Amino acid sequence: MSALSLDFLSLPLMAAAALVFASVLAGLFSARLGFSFLLIFLVAGLLAGEDGPGGLKFDDFRLSFWVGNVALAVILLDGGLRTEQSTFRTGLRPSLLLATLGVLLCAGITGAAAHWLLALDWPRALLLGAIVGSTDAAAVFALLKNSGVRLNERVAATLEIESGMNDPMAVYLTLALIGVALGAQDAGGASVLDWLQSFVQQFGLGALLGAGGGWALAEMLRRVQSRFDTGDGVLALLLLSGGLAVFAFTTWAGGSGFLAVYVLGVVVGNHARQAVAPALAAMDGYAWLAQAGMFLLLGLLATPSEVTRTFWPALGLAVVLMAVARPLSVWLCLLPFHFTPREIAYIAWVGLRGAVPIVLAVFPLMAGVEGAMIFFNVALVVVLASLLLQGSTIALAAHRLGLALPDPLDTVLTRQVFGDFALAAHTPLSALCAFYDLPPPENADQSVAQWMQTRLNRPPVVGDAVRLGAAELSVRDMDGGRIARVGMRLLDD
Repeated sequence: MSALSLDFLSLPLMAAAALVFASVLAGLFSARLGFSFLLIFLVAGLLAGEDGPGGLKFDDFRLSFWVGNVALAVILLDGGLRTEQSTFRTGLRPSLLLATLGVLLCAGITGAAAHWLLALDWPRALLLGAIVGSTDAAAVFALLKNSGVRLNERVAATLEIESGMNDPMAVYLTLALIGVALGAQDAGGASVLDWLQSFVQQFGLGALLGAGGGWALAEMLRRVQSRFDTGDGVLALLLLSGGLAVFAFTTWAGGSGFLAVYVLGVVVGNHARQAVAPALAAMDGYAWLAQAGMFLLLGLLATPSEVTRTFWPALGLAVVLMAVARPLSVWLCLLPFHFTPREIAYIAWVGLRGAVPIVLAVFPLMAGVEGAMIFFNVALVVVLASLLLQGSTIALAAHRLGLALPDPLDTVLTRQVFGDFALAAHTPLSALCAFYDLPPPENADQSVAQWMQTRLNRPPVVGDAVRLGAAELSVRDMDGGRIARVGMRLLDD
């Protein structure tokens, strides 16, 4: 009988599997109570770690960095595959602004708060702002999908596209400010030029290689599906390996691998929809495994006894981020796009922080920035506060702000939201006003749909409403980018 012991394999595997199993089981119960599924994985890692009942000592930042980046790439790929090109009609332009200028504004305001609350010098304070300044794709994709709330297309598309596109900006800012903190950048004009060149290179290469790789992968998937009797699992494995290959190559070439893998997912998902659709269930499993592994590992990496040393200033920073920095940056970025105040408030509130800030906090630790552990500890508090407060109130906030659309099968709630009357989009506005004794507005010779689109002054989506005298007209159905049916409610006042 061999003297070789397999304890080095079986014991760690048993511990890891038991931890994931218990976390998933606890997450199912926590989700019913309104708590984030992802929060359970993070807390499970904390409990299993050095200061918890598990007592496992884990401080491998290099492994955590590797796992975190790969997991984020998988999550962004899955999110991109599910992003329909039609949503770009309403969500692309505001998302682009939120993912660039919004992240910059949010990082700056949060950095100023960190300078005051944590007594950090300006380079390190701004670095901390960049680390926690972007929303998290894993948290947004998972919680919006599991919240059970049906949002209008404008809000849902903006949130999803923003969360998929702002990680590259956060990574860029973090790396640039690490250079400043280490004294690697000069204060003159050359450093500004270097920053601009780096920005163009990262985002240009990321978009180009992501789109090119996505087109090539979409063509290959279509041919594979037509010539071979492949199972759904094989297609998902091709998607996963192809996406990770483009992510790694783009990163090696000096571009943004995160942007590349998200763009690849969008291109493949829309140009090879027939081949991608059967594989989405398996991709969902890969994404959940990535999220579980990432949050558990980052929880194990944290040491709560060290976190408590900066807990109250870090909690104050989380409050500034949620109540000041995020709302202000969202309001400024969405102002040109005619979002309603309720939509702006909801998008500001669903600025969820998840694993991305914790992964980004590992960057300065690996770069050797002085006192870098404070970034990790503060990021952990910010993430916990965001998942507890924002993550558990996604559905509640949507209902309170009147942004939750009814299930089409719920006729009672549908009538409450859209009114008792359904009108064809081509109904003449003048005839409608005459029949219901409503004051005819200017351009009453238009159809109801044409008049509503002019009044909205933005691409219409289901749920949009305008007032016409004692009536409220709402968009009930869309046909592509056009209003198909209008709901009407007669108001008491």
